[in-house]
Amino acid sequence: MSPTIRSPFGSRAEAAVAIAFAVAAVAGLCLLIVYALGGQTQIEGVLLMLSLGGIAVGIVVWGHELLPDHELVEERGPLATPSADEDDPTATVVREGITRRRALLRMLGAAFGGLAAALAIPLLSLGPAPGSSLFETPWKRGLRLVGPDGAPVNADDLPVDGVLTVFPEGFPGSADGQTLLIRVDPSLLELPPDRTAWAPDGYIAYSKVCTHAGCPVALYRANIHSLICPCHQSTFDVLRGAVPTFGPAVRPLPQLPIQRQPDGTFVALGDFPAPIGPSFWNVHSGSNG
Repeated sequence: MSPTIRSPFGSRAEAAVAIAFAVAAVAGLCLLIVYALGGQTQIEGVLLMLSLGGIAVGIVVWGHELLPDHELVEERGPLATPSADEDDPTATVVREGITRRRALLRMLGAAFGGLAAALAIPLLSLGPAPGSSLFETPWKRGLRLVGPDGAPVNADDLPVDGVLTVFPEGFPGSADGQTLLIRVDPSLLELPPDRTAWAPDGYIAYSKVCTHAGCPVALYRANIHSLICPCHQSTFDVLRGAVPTFGPAVRPLPQLPIQRQPDGTFVALGDFPAPIGPSFWNVHSGSNG
């Protein structure tokens, strides 16, 4: 007597797998909804547990209960194809097994879809791409140089070898706009030819944000015309375009193009020609714009 072929699928096991995958899918979607509504850490943790746990339980039950764990040897019969499924008593069983298997695979796909929705939360938390904002400061052409109080800086306010922290007009106190205005003997300057005009009458402006770690470059040694960062002792030569001469900084402080006005005030001719601050975005060592 030939053995009776039965589908290895059990109804309770199938239901358990389907329920587990459904719980995982719903939990993942609910997690995304909770996050979109403002988030709640405890609820998000429970939902993530249900999403991962549902997938795990469904796969384990499927493997243990729905997959055959024994080998079947079938006698090789005639190679001719039966004329119709009605001639094969096992066709209905096989067809039903395939249908149920496809349904469970769809449920598994839905479960992973819910998990993918949950895993999208860290990506959403990153916020919008910064775009070109890392390369821009508040400085724009025509903005006057002002002090911390917002009042325009006058050339007479700064003696030779003096230094003053200035900001773009309308942005006093801005972290990325803070700039050092220094007055030196113009005959001592050794700037590149295309930047000589940016230092009218020996007034020269450099970003105050150190190109090593972003600390404010707050010390100026007039006797050697050097700016010094107090954090890691990076030293910059004011006369030669603020190139680093000591310490870990490898990039000059960007020079702000400025112009002296007839009334003695100063205006910017544009933004810094190079990114300010630490060199951790698309900036190579030694680049000066």
